[in-house]
Amino acid sequence: MDPRLASKLRILADAAKYDASCASSGAPKRSGGAKGLGSTSGMGICHAYTPDGRCVSLLKILLTNWCLYDCAYCVNRRSSNTPRARFSVEEVVSLTLEFYKRNYIEGLFLSSGVAKSPDATMEDLLRVARTLRRDHGFAGYIHLKAIPEASPWLIEQAGRWADRLSINVELPSETSLKTLAPEKSAPSITGAMDQMRERIDEAKAERRRFAPAGQSTQVIVGADATTDEGVLRASKRLYGTYRLRRVYYSAFSPIPEPSAVLPVKPPPLQRENRLYQADWLLRFYGFSVDEIAAGGDAGMLDLEADPKLAWALKHRASFPVDVNRAPREMLLRVPGLGVKAVDRMIAARRHARLRLADLARLTPSLKRALPFLVAADHRAAGLDGLDLRSRLVKPPEQLALFP
Repeated sequence: MDPRLASKLRILADAAKYDASCASSGAPKRSGGAKGLGSTSGMGICHAYTPDGRCVSLLKILLTNWCLYDCAYCVNRRSSNTPRARFSVEEVVSLTLEFYKRNYIEGLFLSSGVAKSPDATMEDLLRVARTLRRDHGFAGYIHLKAIPEASPWLIEQAGRWADRLSINVELPSETSLKTLAPEKSAPSITGAMDQMRERIDEAKAERRRFAPAGQSTQVIVGADATTDEGVLRASKRLYGTYRLRRVYYSAFSPIPEPSAVLPVKPPPLQRENRLYQADWLLRFYGFSVDEIAAGGDAGMLDLEADPKLAWALKHRASFPVDVNRAPREMLLRVPGLGVKAVDRMIAARRHARLRLADLARLTPSLKRALPFLVAADHRAAGLDGLDLRSRLVKPPEQLALFP
């Protein structure tokens, strides 16, 4: 690789690491065929492995880390002394194609700082996707970060070529956005998200292509004083209003020469993990924000126990649950039981009363669930024991955000 291009790649790949919203779930199954290049699967992209064992699937880069804005929490803010670089449209296209041919990637995640103007940046992002699709027949996954202040027409055109579009709400409250990113406008962000939702709905109704993998967003956690309960309420609202495919949570990471309004230390990385688990309970397990928050204290999730277990420990009167009689919604509240396991149990109990041996075949997490279950040959014992929490909860080890 040309040394100049390699230097750009090092800078702009490192600058993109703070964006967590790059999963490819929801992309339609597609193949480039004999004349095209690449493919996607309905289950998401395929992971590839480099010779040294690293899992690489998306080329995740910024078009540029030059930015007009001076957001306090962003390492690429206007006043930052970070090294700067900029790819041309042609360089991003070439890198994507060459990395794909080497089996390093199956798709592209492309974001950017706002250089020159929102429209100029959005137009370059659009050109990358359009060139890959139209000129090179690239059928792999493409995720573009849209610029909310850009022309609605440019965002709509980008949706014709990308699998997913996303716009970061940045922070969980409009007040925090005004404090930490005063040059950004919450109405412009939500307005662009609303426009995207309308276009996705229209495309589905008319059976035409527009961001078929939907839209997502990212929330920075720990840069302001918002509690976990506040973050989850914001997520609940975003899911309901804009029908997002995902909300991603990114733990705030201290940056060089930080603003005095930012926290000195990052939040525990376990907090990010607990928010993802709570998000899953909101979307797939029938929990409300109030119920999830009740498992913690003062609006913060329990860092030692996952949100479902934390709720169960504070609502022991709801247990044990009889796997042969309980409704689906109650089985979903048993720690250790996932959606698929519960559905298997409900299907199996129509034919016979379930015993422990049956449950062991239906779920790999039976050990975690046992204290909360009743089966034909088992009844949970000691649910009211004072040592139940100590037996079920192990203090987490603090992980580093980046190696």
